[in-house]
Amino acid sequence: MEHLDSGSGSVCQIELTEPPIICGLPDHIALFCLARVPRMYHTLLKSVSRRWRDLVCSEEWHFHRRKHKLDETWIYALCRDKCDRVCCYVLDPNSSRRCWKTIQGLPPRILKRKGVSFEALGKKVYLLGGCGWSEDATNEVYCYDALTNIWSDAAPLSTARCYFACEVLDEKIYAIGGLGSNSSSPHSWDTYDPSTNSWKSHADPNIFPEIEDSIVMDGKIYIRCGTSAVTSRVHSVVYEPSSGTWQHADADMVSGWQGPAVVVDGTLYALDQSSGTRLIMWQKETREWVPVGRLSPLFTRPPCQIVAVGKRIFVVGKGLSTVMIDIGNAGNMGGVMVSSSIPNLTSDDDVISCKCLAI
Repeated sequence: MEHLDSGSGSVCQIELTEPPIICGLPDHIALFCLARVPRMYHTLLKSVSRRWRDLVCSEEWHFHRRKHKLDETWIYALCRDKCDRVCCYVLDPNSSRRCWKTIQGLPPRILKRKGVSFEALGKKVYLLGGCGWSEDATNEVYCYDALTNIWSDAAPLSTARCYFACEVLDEKIYAIGGLGSNSSSPHSWDTYDPSTNSWKSHADPNIFPEIEDSIVMDGKIYIRCGTSAVTSRVHSVVYEPSSGTWQHADADMVSGWQGPAVVVDGTLYALDQSSGTRLIMWQKETREWVPVGRLSPLFTRPPCQIVAVGKRIFVVGKGLSTVMIDIGNAGNMGGVMVSSSIPNLTSDDDVISCKCLAI
């Protein structure tokens, strides 16, 4: 609403309205059309006008694409460069010219931290906790909005943590175990609700502080806590949402879960990097781990992380060397899986974690 002096002392009011998103079309039809533009062109859409930029950065845009199954999944990688600084990259796995791109503007306070956890929820990527040589574990959380390309502060963890597990279950982030400055709560976990931007703390004696890996399968969170020095067995527990408690996990399943793992269509796959790089699969019916195939040493640079987009598994190694395996068509040639590779960077960045985010 704008107020104008008519010259006679009276004030007239002129109603200001927003221009249409596309001239000649109702805004809901314009949204229907623009939301079908592939994600790789969203940056160009934002440069057309302020209205288009506001639309592409809005919750309405994200909700519409998700509701109509137009959202596209990209892969985000948390890495550490040769100067020992934290850095982030993003990959569009559907592009014909797939390549990793740097995400700029990371919060300076986090660049030198160790033990930082990495998670994706909704349209945001989160960097949580961490510690340094002269800094105890922190409860700080930063988030990156993939629509606006802006980093901001998020609600801090209930407990300061570093080297801990992070997973998403039922639209909430779980921060589990790890090392913290509060020795009275080593067997705890926090849950984050994005709708209230708040954390809630929980405790369970079955949680071990030292966690090596985690997955979500069949609506439950599994965490692998490493090998016991006494029994040489891998200790693992599973979170039961119905009871809110942690129980000991299936020993047979845990026996082969020695490396990074991912779940595709309810099936657990793990990366065995003890001798070369080999993909193995847990068969629930026969309760055994079976080999899927070995990856060519020409394309993989261990240590690697693993992430899935649909039925494709991406194995990401040093320098972001990336191999894509289509599980539905993973043939073998001489014991080596048929796969495609994505050119690595010129750097030797170590990959800490990989997550997926759909917009």
